[in-house]
Amino acid sequence: MARNRLQFQKGLSLTEFTATYGTEEQCEAALKAWRWPEGFVCPHCGETKHAVVGARRLYYCHGCQRQTSLKARTVFENTLLPLTKWFQAMWLLTQSKNSISTLEMARQIGVKWDSAALLRHKLMSVMAEQEAERRLDGRVEMDDVVLGGRQRLAEGGKRGRGGPNKTPFVAAVATDDCGRPRHVLLKIVACHDSASIQSLAEAHLAPSARVVTDGLGCFRAVKAAGCAHQSITVSKAGRRPETIPEFRWVNTVIGNLKTAISGTLKAIDARYAYRYLAEFQYRFNRRANLPAMLSRLARAAVRTSPRPRDSLILPYEAG
Repeated sequence: MARNRLQFQKGLSLTEFTATYGTEEQCEAALKAWRWPEGFVCPHCGETKHAVVGARRLYYCHGCQRQTSLKARTVFENTLLPLTKWFQAMWLLTQSKNSISTLEMARQIGVKWDSAALLRHKLMSVMAEQEAERRLDGRVEMDDVVLGGRQRLAEGGKRGRGGPNKTPFVAAVATDDCGRPRHVLLKIVACHDSASIQSLAEAHLAPSARVVTDGLGCFRAVKAAGCAHQSITVSKAGRRPETIPEFRWVNTVIGNLKTAISGTLKAIDARYAYRYLAEFQYRFNRRANLPAMLSRLARAAVRTSPRPRDSLILPYEAG
């Protein structure tokens, strides 16, 4: 059997990463090229004439006479970590097949867990923003999924997708004419009902999409968004869902996602589940060019507004 070309492609090796982004000067030069590809442009007045001043190497605009830093108005704003730590984190997030736990990231880049967690959430928020407008077209396999919430019946737990503390979401995979997966969508919904599915379809499916699902009634709502719908009742097929060819790729994606969560991340906070799903989705949808994924993420981070801690990390609620 021939090897999967995407799976066995050459990534950005540690040696190549270190040679390209191993020093603070290299990281600064890369960010400057991505932020100002034609040279410095003042974010306040648009002037290009400038000077670099002071120990912090601030950009002094000759037009409005204001100073700005390379990191200002980007995700890197006000960070106390050197850029080399950020680039190491981006390399770990983009080149790891099953992601990486925050604790392992903290150990790898040499920072405290709290710093690694905040850095990771900032980068995941960039990924989520990049994937927010994702729309699938063509043939689309779709399934309902839940995360977490397993509870013992002795504690009054409820079986099935409506159990307590469970996070419901929808997994969808668009395939090409040869049946290979192209793009994935992982979207948290309020519940698996017709209203949620219709809303998801209108926002993330092209009207020309041909959706294939199991017999769950709520999936018929994709028709309201103009999509064609094919329903396959699993019980009538007489086989387990994962063995039905029509659901091959969506089941593969769900299996890989749950393996990454249980095997690598161990557990995720339900409040931030959408960010972890966005990280997985971002990485999958850019897997065709693995070596370039880090630079693509860094470019997006430069174009993304600052993410203060209070806007990312929610306080725990009692009860």
